[in-house]
Amino acid sequence: MSKSHWRHAQGVLTFGAKPLLAGILNVTPDSFSDGGSLPTVDHALRRAEDLLNAGAHLIDLGGESTRPGATAVSVDEELRRVIPVINAMHRRWPLTVISIDTCKAEVARQAIEAGASIINDVGGGRWDENMLTVVTTSGAGYIATHSLDRHHRQTIPADANPAVIVSDFLRNLSGRLIQLGVDPQRIIYDPGVGFGKTAEQNRQLLHAAPVWSGLERPLMWGISRKRFLAPDCLPADREPAARQIYRHLLTQEYPQIWRVHDVSASARSIATHPASC
Repeated sequence: MSKSHWRHAQGVLTFGAKPLLAGILNVTPDSFSDGGSLPTVDHALRRAEDLLNAGAHLIDLGGESTRPGATAVSVDEELRRVIPVINAMHRRWPLTVISIDTCKAEVARQAIEAGASIINDVGGGRWDENMLTVVTTSGAGYIATHSLDRHHRQTIPADANPAVIVSDFLRNLSGRLIQLGVDPQRIIYDPGVGFGKTAEQNRQLLHAAPVWSGLERPLMWGISRKRFLAPDCLPADREPAARQIYRHLLTQEYPQIWRVHDVSASARSIATHPASC
């Protein structure tokens, strides 16, 4: 099975020697980094245009914050936030790849109908029993994420090897989808940095190259501005630490996609790193 292709509802993304970039577009009032910064569809479109112009290969759109302690929103409210943005983006840039960042099956289903082509399921199939059915029937690409309970109270045991725990979970989730008839080339993996892991476990995951190289699919890394990078800093001030880790990931030889807030800076890091030259 090829690791270089990721099939989604409207085509194929191809991985090369350099990571792909997923630009984060949050239309939420309470996301940890940029909540409330995009109050209208026009604001969201301008931000999406900036991300695409900076080199994003896809836009990852979220309508509900998944940070620890965030207030859950209803299906109707999440749909109210994301569907008009997807409709507007699809009209303006019909070839742009949009992933819907949601743990709700109904939101995923309607987002794919509106023009999104990838489901970024931070719940890893655990938080909504209908999610895997939507993945199976929609033809969407799927980002299988390792996470535990919805409120991040459950954690990986301190004496466990987090890379083994996470890789086993991702293989099992992928196996369930394949049994349901999902083409394995529609699936990529996200180790879920920051979801039910300590800061040290997050670091161990980032340095577990032999484990990730042994998996059959590409990996998405979502570390941008997360608290473990610099707990005492504001989210935007964590970017230098994130870029340092992303540059380390460039030395790991398996297909990757990075989920980032600052696409422009990430693209520059890739372009100027010796491994990319």
